[in-house]
Amino acid sequence: MNPPGGVSVGAAAAGVLPAATVALALALDAAVAEPPRRLHPVAWFGSLVARFDREWSHPATVGLAVAVALPLFAAAAVALAVGLATRLHPALGVAAAGLAVFAATSLRMLSSKAAEVVAASDADLPTARERLRWLAGRDAADLSAGEVRSAAVESAAENLADGAVAPLLAFALFAPFSLAAGAAAAAWVKAVNTLDSMLGYLDVSHGTASARLDDLTMWIPARASAVLLALAASLPASLLAARRWADAPPSPNSGWPMATLAAVVDSRLEKPGVYVLNPGGALPSVETSRAAIRVVSVAGVLAFLFAGLLAGVATVLLPEVVAWL
Repeated sequence: MNPPGGVSVGAAAAGVLPAATVALALALDAAVAEPPRRLHPVAWFGSLVARFDREWSHPATVGLAVAVALPLFAAAAVALAVGLATRLHPALGVAAAGLAVFAATSLRMLSSKAAEVVAASDADLPTARERLRWLAGRDAADLSAGEVRSAAVESAAENLADGAVAPLLAFALFAPFSLAAGAAAAAWVKAVNTLDSMLGYLDVSHGTASARLDDLTMWIPARASAVLLALAASLPASLLAARRWADAPPSPNSGWPMATLAAVVDSRLEKPGVYVLNPGGALPSVETSRAAIRVVSVAGVLAFLFAGLLAGVATVLLPEVVAWL
C-alpha cells in the first residue's frame, strides 16, 4: 500500500536505476575518459557515416534519408542491447545503459585535450596549432598563441553542449519510461551530432539535413549549457552579457555557451574573420584559459548530477502522474 500522498516503494526503488546509470557513466568518464577507438561505438558509427560522404545524383534526398535513418539505427541498436540486458537482470541493464551513456558523452577527454593545447601554446606554438585539430576544424597555421587559446576555450564550451549536456538531457527525459529508451535517446543525440560534425558543412549538399537536424536538437542543450557555465562560475550575470554576443557566430546555438564562457573569464574569444565574443576584452592568457577549462569541467559534472537527479525524480513521479491522469 502506498503511503498517503506518497509514492510506492517500487517506484522509489525504480528511481535509483537511472540515477545509478548516470553515476556509472560519470565514474567511467573519470576513470577511463574514452573507450579505445577500436571499441568505441561512436567510431563505429563514424565509419558508417563515412560511407555516405560522397557525391550523389540526388544529394538532398540521400542527405534527408541519412539524417533520419542513421540516428534511428544507432538508437535502435542501443535500445535492443540495453533492453536485453535489463531482461536478464536490472543490474545488467544499468551496466549496459551506463556504458551507452558513457560512450555518448565526453568530459575528461575534452578538458584534458583543451588543457594540452593551452599548455603547448605557451611553450611550443607549432605543436599547439597541430593539437588544436583535436578540438576545432579551423585552419590554425597562422593563428597567434592567443588565438589558439581562444579556439581551445571556444571548443571546450561548445563541446560541453554537444558532448555532455545534450546526450545527458536526452537520457534524463526518456529514462523514466525505461533505461533502454533513455540510452537510445542519448545515442540518437550523439548520432545526430556526429552526422553534423562529419557532413554538416556548407559545401556538402548531402549534409544539409544533418546540419538542420543538429540545429534543432541542440537548441535547448546549448542554452542549458550556458546556464550550467554560469552556475559553475557562480556568475549568473554572465548570461546577460552572453545575450549581447550569442548571435555573433553563424551557428544558432554554439554562441550561447561560448559567449557565456567569454563573459565568465572576461576574455575575447575570436574566430578571425568570422565572429568576436566579448570584443572589449583581451585574448585569453594561459592562466585565463586554464580557468575557463576548469569552469567547463565543473559545468560538465553539474550536467551529470542534474541529469541523474532529473531522471531519478521523474522515474519516481511518472507512475503517480499517469495514475492521476
